[in-house]
Amino acid sequence: MDQQKNVLVIGAGIAGMKACLLLAKTGKQVYLVEKLPIIGGKTIKNEESFPNLECSTCMVAPVQQEILQHPNIKTLTLSEVEKIEGDIGNFTIIINKKARYVSDTDCIGCDMCFDPCPVSISNEWEENLMNKKAIYVPCSGSLPNVPTIDTEHCYHFNGKQECNACVEACMFEAINFDDKDEKVEIQVGAVIIATGSDIYDVSLLPQFGYGKHPGIYTSMEFERLFASNGPTSGELTIRNSEKTPKSIAIIHCVGRKEQDYCSGICCMYSAKHAHFIKHKLPDTKIYNFYRDICVPGKTYQKFVEKINDIETQMIYHNSMDELNILHNENEITIEYITGKSKKETLTVDMVILASALNPGKDFSDISKMAKIDLDKNGFFITNQEKVGSVESTKPGIFIAGCAEGPKDVQTSVIQAEAAVSGVMSCLDS
Repeated sequence: MDQQKNVLVIGAGIAGMKACLLLAKTGKQVYLVEKLPIIGGKTIKNEESFPNLECSTCMVAPVQQEILQHPNIKTLTLSEVEKIEGDIGNFTIIINKKARYVSDTDCIGCDMCFDPCPVSISNEWEENLMNKKAIYVPCSGSLPNVPTIDTEHCYHFNGKQECNACVEACMFEAINFDDKDEKVEIQVGAVIIATGSDIYDVSLLPQFGYGKHPGIYTSMEFERLFASNGPTSGELTIRNSEKTPKSIAIIHCVGRKEQDYCSGICCMYSAKHAHFIKHKLPDTKIYNFYRDICVPGKTYQKFVEKINDIETQMIYHNSMDELNILHNENEITIEYITGKSKKETLTVDMVILASALNPGKDFSDISKMAKIDLDKNGFFITNQEKVGSVESTKPGIFIAGCAEGPKDVQTSVIQAEAAVSGVMSCLDS
């Protein structure tokens, strides 16, 4: 059997997109598979990216557009890989492409179908800080800018009542209730897994009070809270109210002990959060509770030192086991043990929990499907015999970005470039 030159990239975050473009520009046919209805990954949830505080949307949108328009890239959103068989040079891939129920060729992204929809449900992409309709795009600026229908909640599909509101609102006849899921089979010579990572579930740590007080946020919730395209258009107000916080505590290393590894980016995004709070609310007091500060690299250290010197008060505490968040309807109180073993308390209006990064929930399934190994923490293993390797434990399958372990945007891009180099080496040698 002739060796295939096509490549499959799983995951359309920053690493997956970078790998796609590099491969496509060499003439390779690339299949980009993304389970969400949009591409861009978690980077597009951020208002800006450290350390240069670049506009994340401005940085990523041109890449998204180039991918969607490139003739050598076939983008399959709302899709998941179901089977990987074969070996390097000749992999057979089965993909389940879910129905969108909206034509990506006829829809012009006018949004006229949203308002007539009678359904209002929580928007997971916006960290449940706002609602969406049963026909929706995850957020403002989504690419592709084509809605999808949540059939679980859509009245037309779940049988609660007859409803054609979105069809009647669409003058371009782009909505098709008869759309069907389909199985797509492709042949590729190599695979790049760039499936990103998840955020540690802070509700597993009841001492932090998450979910019990409206002023306690995860780090990703806060990212969306101050994003200009987020649920409050960047207004920093406490959930379910119009109250502006006068004091905010950022708790570092939430989940660090439970995960048994440092995620390496939490200190940086905590410093970024402090910067933005001061930018939007200059009179707000900011407190950073920490036990360790991890900021590798010459630019990162300078960034954190600058923020901490000017914009925030650093509070060292003795143990995460002895840090508790108490609350009532009006206030949040943090109890902690200082480095001098003294018990202290601090009352604030808002708390941001800087949580660890987790392996994705589907990593185990992908591992079994692709017959590649995971490390003890649940991330994909790369070849331990080669320093800096991006090769998985199966020849022809490469790992890039946070699928291999927690990392920042810059390192994810570098790893994507390395994965592309590996693909080119094994397919064109």
